[in-house]
Amino acid sequence: MTKFLKSALSFNDFPNTNKELIFLGKSNVGKSSLINSLYGKKTAYVGKTPGKTKMLNFFDVDKKYTFVDAPGYGYAKRSEKEIIQFGEMMEDYFQKRKELKLAILIIDVRHKPSKDDIDMKNYLDEFNIPYIIVANKIDKLSNNELFKAKKVLIESLNIKEENIRYISALKKDNTSLLKEEIESILLK
Repeated sequence: MTKFLKSALSFNDFPNTNKELIFLGKSNVGKSSLINSLYGKKTAYVGKTPGKTKMLNFFDVDKKYTFVDAPGYGYAKRSEKEIIQFGEMMEDYFQKRKELKLAILIIDVRHKPSKDDIDMKNYLDEFNIPYIIVANKIDKLSNNELFKAKKVLIESLNIKEENIRYISALKKDNTSLLKEEIESILLK
């Protein structure tokens, strides 16, 4: 059973939790769809326009751990003030949140990782935050296109293929395996 806890902008407003994972990704990458495929319909809001999530949204999962739905980054229609506020909020979270045990970095497999994607991955590396790269929307590619996309991801992110999970949040391809992996890390 997943239960919404609260939305927060700063460290002082973050709820008391134990073990936590955060979902990260560009706006329109399918982050809310992935959360809903892992934790049940309508857990995260799926909007027709990207950029609706503006705060960190905390959810309890069966009183075992918490996940955080972060705002999508790289959304062009955000004001300069909102972009600065987002950066400060995420820096506050990453640097001070001791409960954070895992990040899920979601990338649209159809596109070469953006500078923002690469910066986020490097930021996680810099702060020694364990993460899983999730390449979403595999259902939109043929086998040949997926083969080419895998090469681009590996080279762009400078990682090994075994560090990437290929999924379709929409069709729930490989999402149960991802959830098992998440829980094996958080509940050990």
